Amino acid sequence: MARWKMRDLMKWRFLPFIAGWTIVILTNVLWLSAASFTTAVQYPLNIAQINAPNVTRANAQQVYEQGKELYQRGNQEGKSEYLLQAIAKFAQALVLYRQAGDRTSEGITLAYIGKIYSNFGDKYKALEYYQQSLAIDKNLGDKAGEATLLNNIGKIYSELGEKQKALDYYNQSLPLRQLVKDKAGQAITLSNIGTVYSFLGEQQKALDYYNQSLILKRQVGNKAAIASTLNSIGKTYSDLGEQQKALDYLNQSLPLFQQGGDKAGNAIAMSNIGKIYSELGEQQKALDYYNQSLPIFQQVGYKLGQAITLNNIGEVYFKLGQQQKALDYYNQSLPIFQQLRDKAREARSLYNFATVEYDKGDLHTAQTQIEKVITIVEDLRNKIDSQELRTSYFATVQNYYQFYIEVLMQLHKQQPDQGYAALALETSERARARSLLELLNESNTDIRQGVEPKLLAQERKLQQQLDALEKRRIQLLEANYTEEQVQALDKENAALLAEYQQIQAQIRATSPRYAALTQPQPLTLAQIQQQVLDENTLLLEYSLGEKRSYLWLVTNKNITSYELPKRANIETAVQNFRQAITTPYLKHSQSIDALSQMILAPVAQQLQKQRLAIVGDGALQYVPFASLTTGNSRKYEPLLLNHEIITLPSASTLAILRNEHKQRKSAPKILVVLADPIFNRNDERLQNQAPVSSSPVVESNLDSLALSKSAADSDINFERLHFTRQEAEQILALVPVNERKQAVDFQASRTTANSEHLSQYRIIHFATHGILNSKHPELSGVVLSLFDHQGIAQNGFLRLRDIFNLNLKAELVVLSACQTGLGEEVKGEGLVGLTRGFMYAGSPRVVVSLWSVDDQATSKLMKAFYQNMLKTGLTPAAALRKAQLEIWRTQQYAAPYYWSAFTLQGEWN
Repeated sequence: MARWKMRDLMKWRFLPFIAGWTIVILTNVLWLSAASFTTAVQYPLNIAQINAPNVTRANAQQVYEQGKELYQRGNQEGKSEYLLQAIAKFAQALVLYRQAGDRTSEGITLAYIGKIYSNFGDKYKALEYYQQSLAIDKNLGDKAGEATLLNNIGKIYSELGEKQKALDYYNQSLPLRQLVKDKAGQAITLSNIGTVYSFLGEQQKALDYYNQSLILKRQVGNKAAIASTLNSIGKTYSDLGEQQKALDYLNQSLPLFQQGGDKAGNAIAMSNIGKIYSELGEQQKALDYYNQSLPIFQQVGYKLGQAITLNNIGEVYFKLGQQQKALDYYNQSLPIFQQLRDKAREARSLYNFATVEYDKGDLHTAQTQIEKVITIVEDLRNKIDSQELRTSYFATVQNYYQFYIEVLMQLHKQQPDQGYAALALETSERARARSLLELLNESNTDIRQGVEPKLLAQERKLQQQLDALEKRRIQLLEANYTEEQVQALDKENAALLAEYQQIQAQIRATSPRYAALTQPQPLTLAQIQQQVLDENTLLLEYSLGEKRSYLWLVTNKNITSYELPKRANIETAVQNFRQAITTPYLKHSQSIDALSQMILAPVAQQLQKQRLAIVGDGALQYVPFASLTTGNSRKYEPLLLNHEIITLPSASTLAILRNEHKQRKSAPKILVVLADPIFNRNDERLQNQAPVSSSPVVESNLDSLALSKSAADSDINFERLHFTRQEAEQILALVPVNERKQAVDFQASRTTANSEHLSQYRIIHFATHGILNSKHPELSGVVLSLFDHQGIAQNGFLRLRDIFNLNLKAELVVLSACQTGLGEEVKGEGLVGLTRGFMYAGSPRVVVSLWSVDDQATSKLMKAFYQNMLKTGLTPAAALRKAQLEIWRTQQYAAPYYWSAFTLQGEWN
């Protein structure tokens, strides 16, 4: 009896999720992909009140079978009354099984009740029954049942918008499903993980999980399951902008749904095809597909699919300029999303309402609606423990913040004295560098204190595995290797990094100290003026928008705002500017003037000779403002001539940097320099070393180092930087011997950089190659010596992960290397690169570069910089400005290429 019931349980647990459906929302679209039907009804039921006489297992089984039949009928016909009757039968069976002492059947019945509550949209009630069933399966040692319930609980949390919890449950379910060799179950969980990553904006990760799922589903042979994953892959390619590829996958899914007799699946695929045609501008075609899918959703009682399609039809009519029709459809979809407690889709629907009201000119109603949206997305964001996933999710909702800024600035035009410009600036602060703000807030707190030792041991183990993997990479690439071997290492590295990030998320989620941290809030205008600005400093904060961009100029007493051209125009100007300024022989160009005119001319008369704190946005983060002009002179006079210039991720980050460092004791020594590492085996410093092996050796260049992937993605060749040694000697000579440390040649190593001794120095200077890897930002870093003194290849790459784990007491970190100020541009976070790593590690200011710099010119610049700072006593910001002016005034290095790449980020005092 128990064995038969287990088979029955396995059928129930797999099939609804193979043939059923899940919904995924991204930034600008509402999509459909795999999950269960949802119908909202009333169910006046209290299982605790049900009484039954003592019965046999056979009596219980008879009632259970009646409930199961009603459940299946309700699903097939889409009728909620049958599901209500099923709940009553299962509730009766539950009492009977408990009286009979049949724990296995009790667990199965609890799971069925949870499933029906989930279908009705009562997710919390569903969780209650799933958790009871899970406890029984764990007690009985039923690994297969436990895996299924963990998956289903994860799915509930995903639907509630708690994506971090969903991932945690899926990641518990997957290894159990692998353990019991349940291919169908593995495929389901892999697909569900893909759905979470898709929601969070991690489309490449989503594709990876969907493709793993697809392989298993094809092995199992369930056509509807295959079709659902093809549908999800199609949606993901659309998110990546590959619309034709998306259509190919969706069109593959249609016949499979039809062959399987899956009406809802067929409707989902048609609705998603309609979404692609809408994005391609073919609105009538989109309507045709939506109007085919909508009645099917209504027929089978699939409320969520119905709501999404109604919303999408509304978007089509909005694009066609039919505002009232759009509102009619939005008014049909919003109550369903609210009824189903689908907060993410509710936010999207409210945003759609706001855009219609804005289009009609009702700015106050638009403001009210978009403020509700912001409240929802802030709550959803706070439920994600992983900083990486929190960041990627926040990037997907940036259009909400940009729209809110647009509404406020248009209200400011109408009512300039009502504080709307200030509110828009505060919204800009809320929209940027939030993860960095939180990281800085936790940087001085030992969040690992009080955490379960097992988690900390796992973290240490993964760190060791990542380091060991890097060593293996070096050993492999030192000898003959194939591209397949490198790809296998990359795949292993990606899997380890993902696991490492999951463990870190669990540490945060279970850390008493992290829980006690107050979430840092972005500053208000008044706080910016009080905590950040002084009488000598102006804040210039930019926000680039689709229709128009904005600039706020803030003093410690006033705020003024300006309208700028749209984002696309500014991006084109920046592209032309970057091309011109990275040309060594160009001392001046029309591209510099054009960009200056676009983004600085409106405020030129107000700048006087104040210090400028720049908060850029988008493409402007790649611009060294020091090289721009105010247009007040016929000859080229860079902004640097009259202004000390600092760049900031946001004004709020500076406030928290100051707060974290004001109580800290100064490090005892002045300066440590890591310079002139050994990159190549043919380096003359290795000529006297005996060969360490007889295996073929390749030159340690772009293709043969452990860094090959990062270097190739970054287009860097690791040649020796001869002038970095001269640079190191010149700046060290400015400091007493007992206050300095020189780490050159073999000593300019990763071991030195990771040493606790670095915390003894107030200034840390790296003179070496840097790598920006925009494709894989976690592989960005600083390149140190790749060989030891015996000529043995070693890991010399100080990755971003390593930098975050440093414990510094530095007042300044200088990265005298190429492109160290760049990083992956993430909407809402800015450039996610080395700067934030060193700030988290303990430095309130970092000097970095925005392009590949000239070795000799940089050496001269750094010598002047340190003389100004250590001998003249200038602050780092003032010292850098003076050094850049000295280089600019020399004939040989007058072109901005030579001196303007370096910028100071962070604290200027």
